[in-house]
Amino acid sequence: MQKDALNLLCRYKPLPVKPKPVTLPFEKPIIDLEARIEEVRDLANKTGVDFSGQIEELEQKYHQVRQDLYKNLTPVQRLNLARHPNRPTFYDHVLNMTDKWLELHGDRAGHDDAAIVTGIGKMEGMSFMFIGHQKGRNTKENLYRNFAMPQPWGYRKALRMMKHAAHHGFPILTFVDTPGAYAGLEAEETGQGEAIAMNLREMFGLKVPIITTVIGEGGSGGALAIGCGNKMLMMENSVYYVASPEACAAILWKSAEAAPKAADALKITPTDLKELKIVDEIIPEPLGGAQYDPETASKNIKKVLLRHMEDLLKMDTQSLLKQRHNKYRSIGEFEEFANLDSSEKRSMKPRDAPV
Repeated sequence: MQKDALNLLCRYKPLPVKPKPVTLPFEKPIIDLEARIEEVRDLANKTGVDFSGQIEELEQKYHQVRQDLYKNLTPVQRLNLARHPNRPTFYDHVLNMTDKWLELHGDRAGHDDAAIVTGIGKMEGMSFMFIGHQKGRNTKENLYRNFAMPQPWGYRKALRMMKHAAHHGFPILTFVDTPGAYAGLEAEETGQGEAIAMNLREMFGLKVPIITTVIGEGGSGGALAIGCGNKMLMMENSVYYVASPEACAAILWKSAEAAPKAADALKITPTDLKELKIVDEIIPEPLGGAQYDPETASKNIKKVLLRHMEDLLKMDTQSLLKQRHNKYRSIGEFEEFANLDSSEKRSMKPRDAPV
């Protein structure tokens, strides 16, 4: 096929200029060490003096500091990595994972939301329906994609593709990476809440396996609208929250500066959510984040997806639906006073209302 024809089929193309490296504030110790190593190397080249011992010592320190830093990230630091401007997008992962890919468009009601990308892709000889939030790689793309904040017609497009997949028997793979559904006036006027609610209801009745993977940010109902699956996976440096730490801090502490405190309280990291039995598995990333090695990150996602999909495909339709229903019904269950000694319960007032 000619190159011009391929351009018409897909807007997503390699960037003409490689993105500039972006250093996050907590990564400064690593950058300082890199600069120190480069400085010693330049000095060795200029003077001819052998500094190999010092360089080796600095490199060992660099690798140790890097290892310690990324293995002990705070929730707000992980949030910063999930929002990293050079982090691989949904489209990056799709193109890395699939052997064949065809993007599908439109909600069949006159709209096509660029914030949600849908299409059929083939992996290991099997067809899947891919649905995901798409962030931009620069300002121009972010404006076109509305910063991955879907309008109501974006969710209606996603639902149309889910029903199409269910009709043809394609398993569904959804990828979450959004700060939340778009909250503009037009979105509210055209039924943002209804579109999200419709997706939540319909996803529990789809008779094909559904696996959701959080690859960056998972913000509130905007994430959940394509996230009701049989399995929930999260990348190591992704986050999933009911409200952003900044919004939570503004509400509870009246200041966005309390975002780190809010991030701790919200339990937004994959480790926290796995302990709460919301997430089924955490997908490892290259050290420092997926942006350092996007292809390896995509391979890790593909490997875990295919393993879970193999298990789900063995289930009959009713078991599949029941498993999906039970997964979400069990979230938030707890037994009050379960760990109290019986002697501490004796003086408790009996329940008035009938059980």
